[in-house]
Amino acid sequence: MIMNDNLQLNADRFLGFADVYDNARPKCPEIVTDIALRYLGNNQPDLVVDLGCGTGLSTRIWSKISRKVIGIEPSTDMREIARKKSLGLENVVFVSAFADNTGLDNNSADIMTCSQSFHWMNPEPTLNEVGRVLKKGGVFAVYDYDWPPVSNLEAELEYLKLFEKVIALESTHPNIKDSFVRWDKDNHLANLKDCGKFRYVREIVFSNSENCNAKRLISLALSQGGLQAIIKANIEEFNPYLTAYQEKMNEIFGNTEFKIDFCYRLRLGIK
Repeated sequence: MIMNDNLQLNADRFLGFADVYDNARPKCPEIVTDIALRYLGNNQPDLVVDLGCGTGLSTRIWSKISRKVIGIEPSTDMREIARKKSLGLENVVFVSAFADNTGLDNNSADIMTCSQSFHWMNPEPTLNEVGRVLKKGGVFAVYDYDWPPVSNLEAELEYLKLFEKVIALESTHPNIKDSFVRWDKDNHLANLKDCGKFRYVREIVFSNSENCNAKRLISLALSQGGLQAIIKANIEEFNPYLTAYQEKMNEIFGNTEFKIDFCYRLRLGIK
């Protein structure tokens, strides 16, 4: 079992750029709530728990649906923005905890969600915790979007070029390579099937359109922990790659507004 000391590295990975993250990343698509409620029998949930909720982008949508919503987030910066952005939503609270040790009651949640964060969690203890907290018949929804979002051939190739360098540096640089623990997203469905906590598991694939511009495409790159780790480590050889990406996005799109599509994979487990 990976100890929380190592998981704290993952939480610390997101310190210092929560505002960039919150402004760039997509909100929870309504189709996620629609599907989760369908598998819940279209009953109003008493409690929805959002694990690794970040800045609350995946949490607040539940405030009009569930009687109570709890966001679980170990990163101080992320949680602070989540709280500020949720002022006035009296049924939404945020708790400092890891997903494998929420402190919540047994059989208390109708729906538990995990948006673009399950790969930062040790799957075995996390799924044990989900199995403990979720009610019988409850829904666990894990969903991620693929990178890059659908935009433009030239822009996507530039993104891939940038992150080829990010991956190379974060896997080899001595100040970065041991600073995080990440699990493969491609194993999410198998982990749900194999954990023995759910009587039904399936995957649903969809896309969701959002408005975009060059600034947002740049911010989406800057919202990723690997790139930020390189910036924090002051690795000068990376600077030309980032500058080239920023210049290319502005060159391609200028001041235009356009649509991008985030391509999602939703894994469902029904207890």
